[in-house]
Amino acid sequence: MSNTNSDDGDSSTETVPDGGVTDVERERQMDYLETEINLLKPATPFMRDHLKVIWTGAIIWVFTTFGPITLTRIAPDVMTSTMPILGFPLHYFLIAIGGPGAALLLSVWYARKRDQIDEKYGIEQPVGGEMPETEQRDEDVAATDGGVRDDGTPGEDGGVSE
Repeated sequence: MSNTNSDDGDSSTETVPDGGVTDVERERQMDYLETEINLLKPATPFMRDHLKVIWTGAIIWVFTTFGPITLTRIAPDVMTSTMPILGFPLHYFLIAIGGPGAALLLSVWYARKRDQIDEKYGIEQPVGGEMPETEQRDEDVAATDGGVRDDGTPGEDGGVSE
């Protein structure tokens, strides 16, 4: 399925051959303040993709966290046997090393998958503490020292603290 651009070259009007819009464009047009959020039936393609990643990670987490405990209950002879190289019981190794290691790998996996989804839908995150520039007048800035600005005028509440 290939995308075609309109004659004016504006990428915001990308269409697919059936006359619809791409997932990315549909995501840009979505009004999230008016959209009902349902975690079991996401309304947008971005939410669907993100929910797939979350459910996959949750399933992996359940297996890596509760798998060794369950296997120890089901097959205690195998799980409590000593590992030849390290000398630890297998269940101890899987819980003490496997659990935290799996959590670390799972967090790296999630970060990469989320970056891929963000890139797919054109979502940009501030890098290195950069904040987007906003226009703000002096009168709109709240005083943080009890209502007194640097110039000695009172803040919005009208009071001047001592």
